[in-house]
Amino acid sequence: MIDFDTVRKLALALPDVEDGTAYGTPCLKVRGRLLTCIAINKSAEPNSLVVRISIDDRNEMIAADPDTYYVTDHYLNYPSILVRLSRIRRDVLKDLLLMSWKFVTATAAPKRRKRPKRVSR
Repeated sequence: MIDFDTVRKLALALPDVEDGTAYGTPCLKVRGRLLTCIAINKSAEPNSLVVRISIDDRNEMIAADPDTYYVTDHYLNYPSILVRLSRIRRDVLKDLLLMSWKFVTATAAPKRRKRPKRVSR
């Protein structure tokens, strides 16, 4: 049985992933940006995970395996997919988390450089 502890172990093996919270629930972040969390919206099925991926990838995954992956109206406009933890295999979850990590790091806005302080005369 895969639970959030399993998700945590797999995700923390990826670079720059850290524990955090989002909307009062445990989550995993990459450089402060959401990677995955427990789905807490009432539209999601119990024991589901929200994973950030592109909408195109989400659509393909749902079409290929609707027993494992789904989306509800609440999540429709967000680049994420809902995953039934009871239906996913550990190796597939590991690949999904890597896909999500690549998506999150690729879409991260570059950090702004701080301007040097002006010296008043």
